[in-house]
Amino acid sequence: TPTHSPAPLISASYKQCLGEPIQALTLLSLPTHCRDFLPRGSGIVTRRPLVLQLVNATTEYAEFLHCKGKKFTDFEEVRLEIEAETDRVTGTNKGISPVPINLRVYSPHVLNLTLVDLPGMTKVPVGDQPPDIEFQIRDMLMQFVTKENCLILAVSPANSDLANSDALKVAKEVDPQGQRTIGVITKLDLMDEGTDARDVLENKLLPLRRGYIGVVNRSQKDIDGKKDITAALAAERKFFLSHPSYRHLADRMGTPYLQKVLNQQLTNHIRDTLPGLRNKLQSQLLSIEKEVEEYKNFRPDDPARKTKALLQMVQQFAVDFEKRIEGSGDQIDTYELSGGARINRIFHERFPFELVKMEFDEKELRREISYAIKNIHGIRTGLFTPDLAFEATVKKQVQKLKEPSIKCVDMVVSDLSRILKRCRVFSTCLLTCVSWKVMLLIDIELAYMNTNHEDFIGFANAQQRSNQMNKKKASGNQVIRKGWLTISNIGIMKGGSKEYWFVLTAENLSWYKDDEEKEKKYMLSVDNLKLRDVEKGFMSSKHIFALFNTEQRNVYKDYRQLELACETQEEVDSWKASFLRAGVYPERVGTEENGSDSFMHSMDPQLERQVETIRNLVDSYMAIVNKTVRDLMPKTIMHLMINNTKEFIFSELLANLYSCGDQNTLMEESAEQAQRRDEMLRMYHALKEALSIIGDINTTTVSTPMPPPSQAPIPLPSAAPDLFFPLSVLAASWLSHLPLSEPRDSVPLLRTSMAEPGELLGQAPRPSWQTRVLSGAIRGQRAHGLWCRSRELVGGCAWGWTQTARGLGTSSWGCHTHSPI
Repeated sequence: TPTHSPAPLISASYKQCLGEPIQALTLLSLPTHCRDFLPRGSGIVTRRPLVLQLVNATTEYAEFLHCKGKKFTDFEEVRLEIEAETDRVTGTNKGISPVPINLRVYSPHVLNLTLVDLPGMTKVPVGDQPPDIEFQIRDMLMQFVTKENCLILAVSPANSDLANSDALKVAKEVDPQGQRTIGVITKLDLMDEGTDARDVLENKLLPLRRGYIGVVNRSQKDIDGKKDITAALAAERKFFLSHPSYRHLADRMGTPYLQKVLNQQLTNHIRDTLPGLRNKLQSQLLSIEKEVEEYKNFRPDDPARKTKALLQMVQQFAVDFEKRIEGSGDQIDTYELSGGARINRIFHERFPFELVKMEFDEKELRREISYAIKNIHGIRTGLFTPDLAFEATVKKQVQKLKEPSIKCVDMVVSDLSRILKRCRVFSTCLLTCVSWKVMLLIDIELAYMNTNHEDFIGFANAQQRSNQMNKKKASGNQVIRKGWLTISNIGIMKGGSKEYWFVLTAENLSWYKDDEEKEKKYMLSVDNLKLRDVEKGFMSSKHIFALFNTEQRNVYKDYRQLELACETQEEVDSWKASFLRAGVYPERVGTEENGSDSFMHSMDPQLERQVETIRNLVDSYMAIVNKTVRDLMPKTIMHLMINNTKEFIFSELLANLYSCGDQNTLMEESAEQAQRRDEMLRMYHALKEALSIIGDINTTTVSTPMPPPSQAPIPLPSAAPDLFFPLSVLAASWLSHLPLSEPRDSVPLLRTSMAEPGELLGQAPRPSWQTRVLSGAIRGQRAHGLWCRSRELVGGCAWGWTQTARGLGTSSWGCHTHSPI
């Protein structure tokens, strides 16, 4: 499945000596014919990290990452390739490199696991090795052993002092609690006569939380003599059973036991990750289940199914389109505007804003009216205000409405295309038709000037017409919009942009520290304000617009403009539309705000009165036209485009599809869709199987608990009649270090002395001998204890233990063995 869970990583760390790299092949349980693919010899043999990935598969072969596509079935070639690849990077004279060799071994005899064979610790450079070889190897080791999912095999030879073990030193640094470290003792068969490693293997000398495991590897003589792994394992088993110091530990020694421990760690890791993995798999399954249901019964070769599928697809497409337009359905987008909501925003925010952007320039308009009046009078001097000047001026202004109207149609078409995606049911013909109808609305307005309209002020009232300021006062200082905006240009000088809560009314713009509106930062009058777009900065992702004063005054403190930023362009457009309602219009590009007024001053008083009259008439009539266009434009587009498209999908689309040719060819599954269907079905079955396997793992496996921290043994006073073992030592090795005659698995699992008395780590079969729990004190303090029989305890699985040593600050819990019942 696509879900990836990091598998346990096992790194072997050891001190460099003859033949020291642990024979990972014995851990892999590979067949005899492939046992020798890891190089072996004297000196530093492993000179590059070998990342060995084990993959459970039906066939057996190996692959190198640097030999893509090549499969190695002869494992002698694998060994030669490892040596050759090492020499290619490091040379042939003992050089080292941190660049790993990645080897993947496929076999039915392995579990999915990753092993890393690392160079041995060395101190004196030889050959081409650099002077700092010790530090280079150490850094190389640290790259692997510091990973939390890495299990450290601290390999040390039995014939050297364990206190000088570099492997244990490194493991202690990166794993001070000992949760990831397993001690491995090699060369037990090469120790001097009369010496043994019993104290080490019993975890008494330099105890580890996970203890030590002894192994006996093949010697170079055995390898040269072609001694296979089966014979080597048998010899190893015989060695531990026959050795007087190790025979009581034989069941916990040897390569097979080490393999068992590592396999159990893999099981523990899998069980620990199962809850999160199960949730991911179930989430993926739910996400594809609906789509897979459509594929399950799909048979691409059945003509009847194709016809039915075509009908169902068209019907579903019609339903989905209507839901997207009307805003209903169960798949409502909560992240952005979509479908009908975007079209609604075009109708009521974008289109009105485009209309206002076409607002006439005051000076230019008066100049045009003046020229129109003079041209109509001709050679004569007019005594009355000509109505033709009004009509000519209005027609010119109405003509300008065509551009924003066409732009509105284009924006709706663009969003409609987004809704319909791959189905282009509305063609260029439909777009042309709608555009023509929209232009017809403007032409209708141009055809006849209705000066009897109830909202038109007429010539009689033109001189008394209110200006824009009076209209604003009549409307009152009502709140138009509230929301968060970022002041971007002010924050640059003060360490960054700041976000404030803005309140826009008909008369002013205020901003506060937060939306409680208690701490007002500033209030700005909207008189003489205009807005302009500002390009986004190189490092900014926000959309910015600016407010500025038309009289070239500072807007806020020492700033000529106030730059306000929003997260999306939709928010910017919405704020612009709100500012329009407050009388703050966009800047007209190319106008001369500070142009000369000489033309206006040169007019005679009578002409000036006539211009003012027509100016008021034009303003009144254009307000009527704008109101009409703003009302009719959405209605026209809805009727001619949206509703017609909906009607076409419901009533004509299916007929057009049937008439276009062979339905079998039309419904033929594309190669891409067939591939996706196969992938989805394959993923679906894989997810179902994975969840089933996880369920089986939960019921067929158990997790072994983490051993408690180890402590050094504390001896009893000589007066103690029987052998005493601290419980910390017993628990650290799961009570397996006692040389008792009873089976090891008949002893319950206990916590360390840090646990509360009587608290159990796990439950095991009832012990068959009498026990008593002691509280042994240091320096000969008399021990107090409680005799008990395990059969007398509830469930037969509890250990009774009571009083602690009195009079001293330290104590040690222990198990005192006695005669069997």
